[in-house]
Amino acid sequence: MQEHFYEDMRGITAQALAAVRPEAAVRKALAAHSFASGRIRLVAVGKAAWQMAEAAVGVLGNRIEKGIVITKYGHSAGPLPSLLCREAAHPVPDQAGFAATREALELVSGLGAEDTVLFLLSGGASALFEQPLVKPEELQSVTGALLACGCDIAQINTIRKRLSGVKGGRFALRCAPAQVFTVALSDVVGDAVDMIASGPTCPDSSTCAQALEIAEKYALPLSARGWELLREETPKALPHSTVQVTGSVRQLCAAAAKAAADRGYRPIILTDCLTCEAREAGAFLASIAETHRNTGEKLAFLAGGETVVHLKGSGLGGRNQEIALASAKGLRGLHAAVFSLGSDGTDGPTDAAGGYADGDSYDALLSSGIRPEAALDSNDSYHALRAVGGLIITGPTGTNVNDVSVLLIAP
Repeated sequence: MQEHFYEDMRGITAQALAAVRPEAAVRKALAAHSFASGRIRLVAVGKAAWQMAEAAVGVLGNRIEKGIVITKYGHSAGPLPSLLCREAAHPVPDQAGFAATREALELVSGLGAEDTVLFLLSGGASALFEQPLVKPEELQSVTGALLACGCDIAQINTIRKRLSGVKGGRFALRCAPAQVFTVALSDVVGDAVDMIASGPTCPDSSTCAQALEIAEKYALPLSARGWELLREETPKALPHSTVQVTGSVRQLCAAAAKAAADRGYRPIILTDCLTCEAREAGAFLASIAETHRNTGEKLAFLAGGETVVHLKGSGLGGRNQEIALASAKGLRGLHAAVFSLGSDGTDGPTDAAGGYADGDSYDALLSSGIRPEAALDSNDSYHALRAVGGLIITGPTGTNVNDVSVLLIAP
């Protein structure tokens, strides 16, 4: 392993994640908002829900009459005043999430026009915040199929909105006539507000025709009731609901670029809209390393977004680990490294945030008895990278603004 690159990766990762934590952004958004005179009920949902709720309590104090925090297992950091804290499953919803959502709906019922629902939203809420309109087993099956077939997040959410009683603007309808103020941390490329966590408080821009096209293309395992729901239109206007986006992958890329510059690299942000296959992204970053191998300059190329993986094997991994593993062959023998991570600290169904590979990784894998190409074909990037010290493990970070991939090159 090229240790200096590994140490730079650790420093860049820590600095970038610290810069995109949501607390300061939430405090700023709430300080600038004029709340109505009535009651304030808080509903915070997502992987960063606890941190966002804590910031809101710090600003509004006892103006928050009561509320609920719904986050992923292991992401709650303790009790908060006047708030229920619930944990549930992600990325496939479970009964704990369904029960917590029922509690949230009870919390916002019976409010008047002078009251406000403060909705704090972050990535992961599509699974954590759910009231199925089909049998829960069907919803779980359809979600699993969407995740496995390589759909992007917009396609996935277009389907999930129509099978849900709270997504696609329907939660805002349940809050009426109360005002709804949403502060959202974006984990969606392009920050389309109705796609962040499937837009519980936003008018829906997707159509029934789009939903049907996706379902037919991927042969989703839908019941007759499921197909019927895809033909029911979602809310297209919600005049009592306002959404403010406070963080995004663009900020993550900028923070990572600054962190790289602080370590002597010249940063170049390639894109903050990366949506291709994960293994293609890894190979592409490695090809850039080949082109710039003899420039005599320290360079950092950055790409933010959310890649996809087509699950063909039975291995363990995630899209960021797959990017790193896919870069190893092209990096072989070069003085360069690629690392990629999810800003929430979770990459796929693993305890890793992402993966790291450098010019020594390919031969180290072979020496460990691992053929990188075979590991990629079986979607087993986790075990391959673990064998050569290439896993990035951060634990829950308290934020969620997509992924960032970085190529480092040095003379």
